[in-house]
Amino acid sequence: MTDALAIARELIRCPSVTPADAGALGVLERLLKEAGFEVHRVTFSEPGTADIDNLYARIGSEAPHITFAGHTDVVPPGDEGAWSLGAFSGEVKDGYLYGRGAVDMKGGIACSLAAALAYLRDHGSKPREDGKGSISFLITGDEEDVSINGTVKLLQWAAERGETFDHCVLGEPSNQEVMGDCIKIGRRGSQSGMLVVEGKQGHVAYPHRAANPVPDISRLIVALSDEPLDRGSAQFQPSNLEFTSVDVGNAASNVIPGSARAKFNIRYNDCHTQESLRALVEERLRVACGNRIRAHIDWLPSNSNVFLTKPGPFTDLAVGAIEAVTGRKPELSTTGGTSDARFISSYCPVIEFGLVGQTMHQIDERAAVADIATLTTIYRGILDKYFA
Repeated sequence: MTDALAIARELIRCPSVTPADAGALGVLERLLKEAGFEVHRVTFSEPGTADIDNLYARIGSEAPHITFAGHTDVVPPGDEGAWSLGAFSGEVKDGYLYGRGAVDMKGGIACSLAAALAYLRDHGSKPREDGKGSISFLITGDEEDVSINGTVKLLQWAAERGETFDHCVLGEPSNQEVMGDCIKIGRRGSQSGMLVVEGKQGHVAYPHRAANPVPDISRLIVALSDEPLDRGSAQFQPSNLEFTSVDVGNAASNVIPGSARAKFNIRYNDCHTQESLRALVEERLRVACGNRIRAHIDWLPSNSNVFLTKPGPFTDLAVGAIEAVTGRKPELSTTGGTSDARFISSYCPVIEFGLVGQTMHQIDERAAVADIATLTTIYRGILDKYFA
C-alpha cells in the first residue's frame, strides 16, 4: 500500500465530494501512523457552514521542516452515467487512472505520501541521519468549496501548537501539457464586486420623467474595463477586470428600470494590495460618473490575496529535481486561479507542483500512470536534495 498508484486508487474510491470525507483521511491516517508519524485529525466548524475534517501529521521535531499540503475533497462528478468508468471506481485502463480526484488532487497526495514513505524506509525512519529535520502532511477536506473550515484554520491550529514550517510543496496539478513544464510560484489575487447604478423608474413613453440606468451602466462598464489596471510586474501578467453579468431585474418592455447591476471579478497582481486596488477602481468610477450618474460598488469579502514565492534556493532545488527526472526545466509561473497556497504563503515559502491538469473537474478525469510514477520520483528527489 505504499505504492503511489495503489494509494491513489484507494483515495479515489472514497466519494469525498465537499464537505464529505467518506473515509479518505482515514486512508492517509492509517499509512502515516504505520510509518511512525504523529497524526492529528482536527474538525473545524462555523455557524452556517459544514463541519470539515482535516489531518495534520509530522515525523521529526526539528528544522528543516518541509510539509506536503493538499486536499482530499473533490468536486461533484456530474453525470456519472457519462463516465467511461465509474466516477469513483479508481480503475486503470489503457495506461490511465480514472476517477474524480485522480488529477485534482488525490493523485498528487498519493505521490507525495509514497515518496515520503519510501524516503523514510531508506533512511531509518528519520529525515536526516543526525536526527534533525521534519516531514509533515497538511491535508484539508475544504478546498473545493468555501475554504472556511480547512487550511486557514488548520494552519492557525498548527501555529498555536508551536508548529513552524520552512517550506511547502502543494500538490495541485500545476503542469499544463506534460510533466515538468510548470511550477506555480505564486497566484494572482481575486476580488469580486457589484457595480450598482441608480436610476428612476418610469414609463418608456415618458422618458423625461424617468432616469434610465441601462445606458449609464453600459458607459461605466466600458470605462472600468477599457483602461488597464497596470502593465504587469516581473513575475505576474497584467491585472484584469472582467464583467460577468448585467441585470436590471425588469420583466416588462414598457418600463424604464429603477436600477441596474453588473457583477465583476478582478484578478490582480503584486502591483496592488486589496485596499489599493479597491481605491483605484473607486476613483475611476468617480471620474466616469461625473456629476450626473449615481453609482457605487458593493465589494464582496475576499481572502484570495496575491502571493509570490520569489525564485531562490528552494525553487532552484525543485527545478533541479524536476529536470533530473524529466529532462525539462519548468517555467516558474503565476498564472491560473486560486488555491490554498494563498493561505500557506503567510507561514512559509510555497510552490505548487503536481500532475498534468488537463482533465481536472471534467468527466473522465484521469491521470497517466506513467505521470504518477514520475511525480513520485520527483518528490523523492526533492526530499533527497532537501535533507542532503
